[in-house]
Amino acid sequence: MKGTAVCGAAFAFCMVAAILGSPHPECDYLTQFEREKRKCEKQSLEYGNLTKQGCNQTWDTIVCWPEANTGETVSISCPSYLSHLLKSQGIIYRNCTVNGWSNPYPPYYVACVAKDDIADEEGSYFATMKTIYSIGYGTSIVSLTIAVAILLTFRRLHCARNYIHVQLFITFILKSVSVFIKDAILFSSEDTDHCSFSTVACKVSMVFCNYCVMTNFFWLLVEALYLNSLLLSSFHQDRKFFWWFVLLGWGFPKFFIVVWIISRLYFEDTDCWDINETSEYWWIIKGPIVTSIAVNFILFLNIIRILIQKLDPRLIQFNNSSQYRRLAKSTLLLIPLFGTHYMVFNFLPQHVSESARLFMELCLGSFQGFLVAVLYCFLNQEVQSEIQRKWIGWQVNSYGIVPVVAKDSQADTPF
Repeated sequence: MKGTAVCGAAFAFCMVAAILGSPHPECDYLTQFEREKRKCEKQSLEYGNLTKQGCNQTWDTIVCWPEANTGETVSISCPSYLSHLLKSQGIIYRNCTVNGWSNPYPPYYVACVAKDDIADEEGSYFATMKTIYSIGYGTSIVSLTIAVAILLTFRRLHCARNYIHVQLFITFILKSVSVFIKDAILFSSEDTDHCSFSTVACKVSMVFCNYCVMTNFFWLLVEALYLNSLLLSSFHQDRKFFWWFVLLGWGFPKFFIVVWIISRLYFEDTDCWDINETSEYWWIIKGPIVTSIAVNFILFLNIIRILIQKLDPRLIQFNNSSQYRRLAKSTLLLIPLFGTHYMVFNFLPQHVSESARLFMELCLGSFQGFLVAVLYCFLNQEVQSEIQRKWIGWQVNSYGIVPVVAKDSQADTPF
């Protein structure tokens, strides 16, 4: 169960159940097992035994054997829900005798040979991933908290642009915190059945996690909209525009989360609300996220198009050439941070490149907040200049010393 615990902890995602939307293979196996068992038992009750002399349809704790006539031999292949656990799949036989079903032959463990040390391999793999994403989310929380403090402390940095950045930073912080909360609630004990665990705290943690993930994607969308507005020179410094962005970033996700909660409570109140592979209600959350990713990608293509036009040597003016070049460099640096990789993985079949999906979301994705803090705040020339100004003022007031000021950062982000 350690593999399940680790994978589910980071979202088997909480969004990667938002993006992947599927359980760990171990939980997937249990879900399919229960589904096959219920189907077999339901058919047995509905149709009964249609053969007057013979063997009834029966569930033998592993597969469903169909009804058969006396003297008939029935063959069944190894169950499909065990396929990822097996290194070879054979055929199992049972005879229908006057005394009922015979024992299966060859035995299941002979016909369906399991992979060696699969539990240890998966446990080690997910333990490594857990260590990486724990470091990543922890680093992101610290760096983003410092960035928020800087942007809110210095008055000269107070503007609509930086207020938007602060909202984005907060969503990354909340997303990271929600993962740790989910880990603490769901996986505090190794004895817990993580695939069927269901408590109020568990469901609340999933709601909080999903909301944090949705707000993160929507504020990334806000950033893309704002960048487009800057490049088109159509954005006016008016507070009402900022509040529209606040409504989009915080209000829209809240609406969809409330609808999803009501749907799960009344129509699909099962487990911890974290297994969504076959749930039609999952699209209440996944649909808006997929849409935001697609719109974000289109907006960034538009940004590149605008920058190429504005950087045309025949059209560019000398007095703003440096500004556009800096903006072009900064924007291109930020493109990978705005969900571009999701365009690749989000539209592939669910079980294609699952390892790559998990690594991208849990490992690389956990450091996304740290990278955003670095590029939006720590390498921003305006922020560096303000910190240097305060540092010089403190040095002069305290010691009467005027320190040497470093040159502007070459990785400046003018937005």
